[in-house]
Amino acid sequence: MKKSTPSSAFSFSKIYCSLFGHDYLLSKNVTHHVKEYTCSHCGEQATTNSRGRLEVMTPKLKEINNILASVHAKRAAKYKANTPPFQAAS
Repeated sequence: MKKSTPSSAFSFSKIYCSLFGHDYLLSKNVTHHVKEYTCSHCGEQATTNSRGRLEVMTPKLKEINNILASVHAKRAAKYKANTPPFQAAS
C-alpha cells in the first residue's frame, strides 16, 4: 500500500508569506499598464487585472498576457517604423 504525499512540500517561505504577506517583485512588463510579478520568497506569480489590482496568475491569465505582449510588441514596432526621425530646429 502506497502512502499518499501532500501535493505541495513543506516550505518556510510559504509560512513566511502566509504570516507577513508576499513580497512581489516586477518580473515582466507585458504592456505599459499590465505587469507580471513574482514573490521573492515563495515564487508565487501575480499579474495586474483591468482595475490595476493584483490577481494570482492562472494558466488562462498567463496565456492572455503572452498574447497581449505579442500584440503590443507588433503595434510598437509598427508605430516606430511609421514615425519620422526627429530633426532639431536650426
